[in-house]
Amino acid sequence: MHTLVVKIVLISVFLCINFLLITTFFMKDIFYTTMRYILFAIALSSDSLFLLMTNVLLILNYFSFTIQVWLCVIIYIVLSVYTFVTPVTLTAMTLERYVAICVPLRHAELCRTQRALHFILIIHGLSSVPCIVILSIFFASAITSFYTQSRICAVEMFIFHRWQDHLRSAISQLYFLIMSITIVFSYVQIMKVAKAASGENKKSTWKGLTASGENKKSTWKGLSTVVLHGFQLLLCLIQLWCPFIEAAVLQIDFMLFINVRYFNYIAFILAPRCLSPLIYGLRDEMFVNALKYYALCAQIITFVCKQNMLYL
Repeated sequence: MHTLVVKIVLISVFLCINFLLITTFFMKDIFYTTMRYILFAIALSSDSLFLLMTNVLLILNYFSFTIQVWLCVIIYIVLSVYTFVTPVTLTAMTLERYVAICVPLRHAELCRTQRALHFILIIHGLSSVPCIVILSIFFASAITSFYTQSRICAVEMFIFHRWQDHLRSAISQLYFLIMSITIVFSYVQIMKVAKAASGENKKSTWKGLTASGENKKSTWKGLSTVVLHGFQLLLCLIQLWCPFIEAAVLQIDFMLFINVRYFNYIAFILAPRCLSPLIYGLRDEMFVNALKYYALCAQIITFVCKQNMLYL
């Protein structure tokens, strides 16, 4: 029971933090008119919805509460899509930093806010592919009466054949490969620019880049951001391997399986989705200043309300 309470408390805390950051995002024009902040807001919204749904599912499963299969299908669609939305969005954020630093003259064209809706649709479209594949096979295999049965909601109920697991594994590995290559490519290219900007590689010439202190600071900050993207993305991608690790452990010992699943949930599902506000929101000077401003305004309003209540 105490492990359930710990999970719920952790999820609730970070849901509150995400809500605060999302509210701040809509308070200033600069945030929702800049592609970097728009992608950050997509990641926050995705993480919040995912954490909320997993929290509900966690409570249902802990108390062995059964629901009808059709409702579980809806829950699975949301969780399956948003399992991939976060790593795909992180990859998009990495590409945005790559364009801003390595191809600065094209950044305004490629990352203008008018394309925000296109980016959102592309991110969700790519994230929906694994869900569409798995559910297409499920709908083709399940009989009509199966949807009205009551069961504990789990992804295993959508797997009827052994080869479906292999297919799911192949899709996850393909996404892992593509996103890993993107992160490594962006890191290498930004590293080259960082060296050129700091004078370590003076022979290299980069269009639109000067060796000024401001550019060097921006470049190294972009490099550190890509590293953090890579670390967070690595945790998200390891999550794609968790079901296969857990299936192997289950064959050895059930209690070990329970412990491994608990560790995987904390380390590779909760942790990467709780890192976004800490890594990106609190590292951004403009975002931090906005948070301080609105926090101060909230304190002043609270103080005035209390004073008014005393005089009533």
